[in-house]
Amino acid sequence: MIMSRIEARRDEDTVAAGSLVDRLLGGLPPEAVLTDPDVTASYAYDMASFCPAGSPAVVVLPRTVEQVQHVMRTATALRVPVVPQGARTGLSGAANATDGCIVLSLTKMDRILEISPVDRIAVVEPGVVNATLSRAVGEHGLYYPPDPSSWETCTIGGNIGTASGGLCCVKYGVTAEYVLGLDVVLADGRLLSTGRRTAKGVAGYDLTRLFVGSEGSLGIVVRAVLALRPKPPGQLVLAAEFASGTAACDAVCRIMAGGHVPSLLELMDRTTVRAVNAMTRMGLPESTEALLLAAFDTTDPAADLAAVGALCEAAGATRVVPAEDAAESELLLQARRMSLVALEAVTGTTMIDDVCVPRSRLGELIEGVERIAEKHRLTIGVVAHAGDGNTHPTVCFDAADPEESRRARESFDEIMALGLELGGTITGEHGVGVLKKEWLAREIGPVGVELHQAVKQVFDPLNLLNPGKLF
Repeated sequence: MIMSRIEARRDEDTVAAGSLVDRLLGGLPPEAVLTDPDVTASYAYDMASFCPAGSPAVVVLPRTVEQVQHVMRTATALRVPVVPQGARTGLSGAANATDGCIVLSLTKMDRILEISPVDRIAVVEPGVVNATLSRAVGEHGLYYPPDPSSWETCTIGGNIGTASGGLCCVKYGVTAEYVLGLDVVLADGRLLSTGRRTAKGVAGYDLTRLFVGSEGSLGIVVRAVLALRPKPPGQLVLAAEFASGTAACDAVCRIMAGGHVPSLLELMDRTTVRAVNAMTRMGLPESTEALLLAAFDTTDPAADLAAVGALCEAAGATRVVPAEDAAESELLLQARRMSLVALEAVTGTTMIDDVCVPRSRLGELIEGVERIAEKHRLTIGVVAHAGDGNTHPTVCFDAADPEESRRARESFDEIMALGLELGGTITGEHGVGVLKKEWLAREIGPVGVELHQAVKQVFDPLNLLNPGKLF
């Protein structure tokens, strides 16, 4: 009898899946609907560790707004959850599938619809790759600043969903500051337009900002109006070596307090420098305890670097080396971009935190992470967008070792607790997803959680959009 009940449930699931696929095919071409379990399984995860994922019933790759609307109408009619995805480069599990869901991959909606040098905007679909957009607007003498480390593969839709940042945030700000307007397909298939394409506009509530960072839980972004800037001059980079992370953080405080506006201010600790050397043979100074990279894209970057170099020396830098040209600068930046990949190669698995603290408390966070690493007998490398206090403590561990995995998770949580204790936030740019749900509740408190849930109810009363994420 028990077996017959199990078989009956399986039959019901098969029938339900068949009905779902048939309904989807009513408004989508066959090549846009993937049902092979081996194929759909490859869409189950993003790049986060310790985040569970379910088995999607189907993966859909629409190419038009109308097709996205059809998917959402079908999902609403059949009460099927929908998990929006971009390139799945996220680090919080926000794009992880749930059992029986429709995975809505937006990577095929990859057109740049407009670039306007006069209005300084670009209009794009969500599947446009960040680097592709950057190069395209560069041909018009324009600049799209947000540049996550995964910019060669991550998509604009994913950047909007997680409110991502990047290396240049210290001067130019994060994704949210460049999203002027959105077209969003709501849970029931209606199309909502928010924001504007003008330089100014304050009509109504700022629904555009509400969708930025919502991780696909309120609607499906199908078009974005993005602000652009004039393309800046090429930047020059300075590298400063320090005998301690505390001294490097002191230099960061001196630079910012001195009124300097670097286009980049990045920190790599000793563990990270050695990992990058092991992978790339770049010859970075392994004797250093912390390496600070500062860049300027001003009309006279050499003068700015000289001033910052003096501040680094005053903070105790053991060596200050300004790049002589763009080629040297790019080599140093490439080392920074390789940091997370290099740390992953140390043990094969990493948990990448993105705790953000006030710049004035950055040194305390670095010291605290060192203590946590020693306590748990783990390798934890720290790279940071030091200019805005956004750190990436990266826990390296052997996922095949249950005991080491447990210590890795505990250390990750302790780093987030330390960030909150120092007046910071649990995530500066990676989002909450599955990985930090409990910590979001701690940060925003019970009233904050209640209001978040109320907003979610307005936009998605059936809880179909990316359920189980954020809270």
